[in-house]
Amino acid sequence: MEYVTAVPHSRSEAAAPSRSGRRSLAVALLCGALGAAVTLLATRQRWSEGTATVAGGAFPLTARGSDVTGVPAALAIVGLAALVAVFAVRRAGRVAVAAVLALSGAGIVAAAFTGASDGSALDEKAAQTTGDTSATVAALSHTGWPYVAAAGGVLILLAGLLALRYGALWPAMSGRYERGSDRPRRQARPADPERPEEIWKALDRGEDPTGA
Repeated sequence: MEYVTAVPHSRSEAAAPSRSGRRSLAVALLCGALGAAVTLLATRQRWSEGTATVAGGAFPLTARGSDVTGVPAALAIVGLAALVAVFAVRRAGRVAVAAVLALSGAGIVAAAFTGASDGSALDEKAAQTTGDTSATVAALSHTGWPYVAAAGGVLILLAGLLALRYGALWPAMSGRYERGSDRPRRQARPADPERPEEIWKALDRGEDPTGA
């Protein structure tokens, strides 16, 4: 009875890494893709706004995330590429790509928090609008979109950490293609004995092609 109960237990232990790999893979793909999409969306929104004085009047100015810093959008694209590249490499290469994925997420978070309080983009617009290089923006305020971009970076960071922890259990793209290339070869069609060339070959071998 002890031997019978031990067999299912060993099978469940062997299946546990496979289940963990599938779950972590699904979560990493979701977090990485969603994080990149959220970050790219947030960088296209208004991050800061203020007013510049032009000829005695106040002129409203706004700055999008891409005006403040181009780092989050660039790292979102890098992270998305790394998420796809994880499946094209193995062993040490997979660890390196997973590290790039995690660092991309961390960089997005850092750049987003830095840009949340940055007013230099609006100051540059004020200088261009007024023609005065020393002009600055008054009534400067910031929106919540930088923090949305930071949330996208956190998701990408989580995807990278999952790839570092469970990446060895994930399938590889190259392995699938290798299995797909091992197709059975087509068998040669049997020769037709009634064809003229086959009859001549039989005669050369001393056989009677008309015999039963």
